[in-house]
Amino acid sequence: MTAQTIPAQEEGELLLESRFCAADLARIRIQVDLHTSRTLTGSRRAQFVLAVHEVMCNAVRHGGGEGTLRLFRTANSLCCQVNDKGPGFDENMIPLALPSLDAPGSRGLWLVRELTDRMDIARCAVGASITFAMGLDTT
Repeated sequence: MTAQTIPAQEEGELLLESRFCAADLARIRIQVDLHTSRTLTGSRRAQFVLAVHEVMCNAVRHGGGEGTLRLFRTANSLCCQVNDKGPGFDENMIPLALPSLDAPGSRGLWLVRELTDRMDIARCAVGASITFAMGLDTT
């Protein structure tokens, strides 16, 4: 899928907001899975939860060891925003093709871009913000 820009502060119903560190990753992944069960099904649900997990792991690994997650629903999308205090980066750092297994890093964000419908990366005054979205199931 091709990533499309999504406004970092898109309006919607806040479903979950949480600060996290490495010790919180499994707990928050379970909470995200529970919230997505109402709006996404099957493989789309699994893909969204995996994308959330990858971005949170990146925040812990490269963004200062912690971050803040916001999960929200708009009229037609389920969105997640993760902010951290890392050095920041831009989308040009994400490879266009799947990196080989011996290449260092970048597979997580490549995967998020492939699994979700929209993704936006923004540098903040202190850190980075990644917002991604998946259209709601219509069934």
